[in-house]
Amino acid sequence: MPKQLVDRFGRMHDYLRISVTDRCNLRCVYCMPEEGMEFEPDEKLLTFDEITEIVRVLAGLGVRKLRLTGGEPLVRKNLEQLIGRLSQIPGIEDIALTTNGIYFASRAEKLRAAGLTRVNISLDSLKADRFSMITRGGDIRRVLASIEEAYRVGITPIKLNVVLMKGINDDEIADFLQMTIDRPIQVRFIEYMPIGHQDEDWKSRYLSLTTVLDRCKEMGWEATASDAVYGNGPAQNYRIKGALGSFGLIHPISDHFCETCNRLRLTADGNIKPCLYWSDEFNVRKYIGDDAAVEDLFFRALDIKPQNHEMAQALMNEEQSHTPTNRRMSQIGG
Repeated sequence: MPKQLVDRFGRMHDYLRISVTDRCNLRCVYCMPEEGMEFEPDEKLLTFDEITEIVRVLAGLGVRKLRLTGGEPLVRKNLEQLIGRLSQIPGIEDIALTTNGIYFASRAEKLRAAGLTRVNISLDSLKADRFSMITRGGDIRRVLASIEEAYRVGITPIKLNVVLMKGINDDEIADFLQMTIDRPIQVRFIEYMPIGHQDEDWKSRYLSLTTVLDRCKEMGWEATASDAVYGNGPAQNYRIKGALGSFGLIHPISDHFCETCNRLRLTADGNIKPCLYWSDEFNVRKYIGDDAAVEDLFFRALDIKPQNHEMAQALMNEEQSHTPTNRRMSQIGG
């Protein structure tokens, strides 16, 4: 039987998230500071050749799903070429993209033709001025145009990622839920995570996602659990009665999903991260070209992957088994 990426808790890992850049054209308040970020020089980023070689090896170990992230992956030139190469690797069945949507509309057709199968678009507010504030300058019209273009070129399902923040966008929950009634779209509400910045500002903005279900009841909408969303990952999915779409709740802090975690991360500078929250990393770049050594390093990373991220304990200053990362989300790949 071929080797597979199974960890010591029996979790099969068939999903790799690949960050192609730590750069971004926006400065979202929960992702990076407005100023002072230092980005990796181009020569420190994995090349398309290197990424392709890593994925080829992992496909032989059972990896079937890929997601390209950043930063903003579409600031990386010629990303269509990478997608085309990855889509030709035997065993790879699904290539998704997480994007802020600013550049997506103009490239959607080429990305789809190259082999992109799914897209997640970040949209934390439906109000133009508030969206600009959260993203520090983003134009919501470009994001809305990207959603329409994704429909036009036939990318499905389309998922919208909404980081829920108390006092900032929690008054728009019903508006996002209404979108799922009117269109075949999935809105994914995500708890605000303190990745790389466990500060008081995070604590004041954190909101449990039970608020979303409470808002459903207040609106008189009947929401039931749904398992009909392809590639649902860590989300608990629901559908409002009569809705064309659905919504998901991703709550790593109040109700973490680690027991079913099937993903590994590869940072833009070539580090394997077995868990998003912890600082443990293994640099794979120097082993590329030696398939056995690449395999061995991924198994070493899996061997120390904890059963859960213990994020809630860390935030309560309780004892943890690992050290939290000091990398920002944009430096890891969200």
